Amino acid sequence: MTSIKNNHEKWMKAAFREAEKAFEQDEVPIGAVVVKNGIIIGRGYNQCESLNDPTAHAEIIAITSAANTIKNWRLKDCQLYVTKEPCPMCAGALVNARINMVVFGMYDEKEGCCGSLYQLCRDNRFKHQLTVKGGIMEDPCTLIIHEFFKKQRKKD
Repeated sequence: MTSIKNNHEKWMKAAFREAEKAFEQDEVPIGAVVVKNGIIIGRGYNQCESLNDPTAHAEIIAITSAANTIKNWRLKDCQLYVTKEPCPMCAGALVNARINMVVFGMYDEKEGCCGSLYQLCRDNRFKHQLTVKGGIMEDPCTLIIHEFFKKQRKKD
C-alpha cells in the first residue's frame, strides 16, 4: 500500500510542478499530468488567461497532449493527476477520454465534480466510470492556490 501512495505522490509532484509554471505566468495555479505504464505522456497547466480560452484548463491541455502522444483520443489504462478537483467540464472530459483513474490534490467544495459537488466520474449512467482518489498532497496544492489569490488581491 505504501508503494501505491508513494507513486501517487510522485506523480502529484509532477502535476504540482506544472501548477508552479501557471503561478509564474499569473494563471490560476493548477497543474496536471497523464500517466500511462509509469510514464508521463501528457502535461498541462491552466492557460485560460494567456490563451483567452475558457477551456484551457490544466486537465484539458494534459488530455490533449496525451492523446497526441499516443495518437489516440481513448486514454485507456491512463491516470490523470491534477492539483485541484476537476470542474464539470474537466470531469466530463475525463469520462469521454476513457481515463481509468483521476487523482487530485485539493477538494473544491464549490465546483468539484469528482465527489465534492457532484460525482460525474463514478456516475453509472455514463458508459464509462473511473476510479477517483482525492487529497494527495492536499496541503501544498491548497496553499499554492491561496497564495495565488492573495497575490492577486494585492494587485487590485
